[in-house]
Amino acid sequence: MLGEPSGPAWMGKALRAARALRATTARTRGASHSVYVILLHDGRRAEPWGLYVGQTARDPDWRFDQHKKGYKASGAARRFGVRLLPDLVEHLNPLRRWEALELEAGLAEEFRRAGVSWVEGGH
Repeated sequence: MLGEPSGPAWMGKALRAARALRATTARTRGASHSVYVILLHDGRRAEPWGLYVGQTARDPDWRFDQHKKGYKASGAARRFGVRLLPDLVEHLNPLRRWEALELEAGLAEEFRRAGVSWVEGGH
């Protein structure tokens, strides 16, 4: 999907933007949180691809399943979530809670700067 012509044209820029970020608490003692990114797709939009950015103390796969089931879910992630994009954040996780909150917002902003016009989450 990400390498296919129908995938998002901005994915390479988003990957570079995410990999430019660093976590000072990554893999340190007490690091139990993760940031995660979900690929969104809504064929009704002019630019159908987007990203949802979140953070969790749970396993990101488990959290993605919660979104899809509607439990504590972002509406965008529940309705339009396609899959997780672990390649964007694997270098950051796990990290401490305070930094997960900061990086959640930082990732969303960096994705916007990289040309992703539809970014959800990141609060």
